[in-house]
Amino acid sequence: MPRKIPPPHRDDVLLAVVSIAAGLLLWSLGVYSSPSRHLLPDWAALVPLVILGALELLRRSAPRVTLAVGTAGLVADQFTVGSLATVVIFTDLMYAAVVYGKPAMARRLPVSTGLITVAVTIASVAWLRTPQALLIGVITGIVSFAPALTGATLRNHREAAVAARLRAEQTALLAEMDRSQAVVAERARMARELHDMVANHLSAIAIHSTAALSIDSPATSREALGVIRENSVQGLAEMRRLIGLLRDAGAGQEAVAMPSLDGLEALLEQARTNGAGSGMDFVLLDERPAAPSKPGEPPLPAPVELAAYRIVQESLTNALKHAAPGKVTVRLTRDRDGGAGPSAGTGTGTGTGEMLRVAVDSPYGQRPGPRAPGSGAGLIGMRERAELLGGEFEAGRAGAVWRVRAALPAHEEAVRT
Repeated sequence: MPRKIPPPHRDDVLLAVVSIAAGLLLWSLGVYSSPSRHLLPDWAALVPLVILGALELLRRSAPRVTLAVGTAGLVADQFTVGSLATVVIFTDLMYAAVVYGKPAMARRLPVSTGLITVAVTIASVAWLRTPQALLIGVITGIVSFAPALTGATLRNHREAAVAARLRAEQTALLAEMDRSQAVVAERARMARELHDMVANHLSAIAIHSTAALSIDSPATSREALGVIRENSVQGLAEMRRLIGLLRDAGAGQEAVAMPSLDGLEALLEQARTNGAGSGMDFVLLDERPAAPSKPGEPPLPAPVELAAYRIVQESLTNALKHAAPGKVTVRLTRDRDGGAGPSAGTGTGTGTGEMLRVAVDSPYGQRPGPRAPGSGAGLIGMRERAELLGGEFEAGRAGAVWRVRAALPAHEEAVRT
């Protein structure tokens, strides 16, 4: 199907009308470019003029055709008395062919017209052997090479402006994507913090309130109410701490202390209280070196301590919800051998550098008494915490034991990377 040619631009219509009118005016006044040439009648100079003037209507939509026909018209004009308007129109067609033509043609025309100008100049000097012969080359350059070079310069500027605008738009788009990702990441971080802080207390409240409702015993109800009150107060304190963290940057408050591994014993003591009625016991085995093995070795980075604390906290919460009666063991180790993966021993997965390993084992099976429902968000949060620090996480059943394994980099450089 042939390509449909769009209607001419309004400026091109005006240019065509003005060009033909100016040529007719010059012809009527007897102003010719070659008045001594009478190979054809004087009116014959109007034919190339009208043809080239009409081509102005197609200078944007069909630049290749207009340049080819315009070149033929300029050659035909040389056999008449000539019209200055025809020559001027041809220069505009050459300019338009470079500006609106295809990139290949726009690259070739300045080079080809420059070579033609040089060739015409050399041929004229060699043929006529007079200094005035140089004028022929100059005129050729003005008619062909100059407009082609001007068009190429303008086109390069336009393409550079378009490229700059595209780069600015891409930069703005990337900035917006970065902002959106930062918002999503911050929301995910807040969701993990909120879940890890509150889920433990609310799970204990749900379990003991159900026990108090299902067992008609004043002593049991009083004990359950005590646990409920303690977890309510602690949950409220955790919520206030989170609100303080969120307001810290804007209100200039003092930094609120973040949980660390030093608080694990208190965390397990709370778990013992909450799980006392379920036949569960909680044991902490901290096998980390009492002092750094290397002089001047820095302590664990704060993000690593927080992540390890939250992983243990969520593991204990899941044990209170789902574990069978028995012993829940929390084990912490710190080594430099790189390990072989989360499933190996207390495992890790990076294979290089010093690692903090967290292992939580809880009995797997049916449990008596009330249970709190789970959503799976805790496992997702623990995995995200480990992966954000460049570590690894693994959780699953191994026989009659539910195992949680996390490996976190224990040096500041890995956390920053």
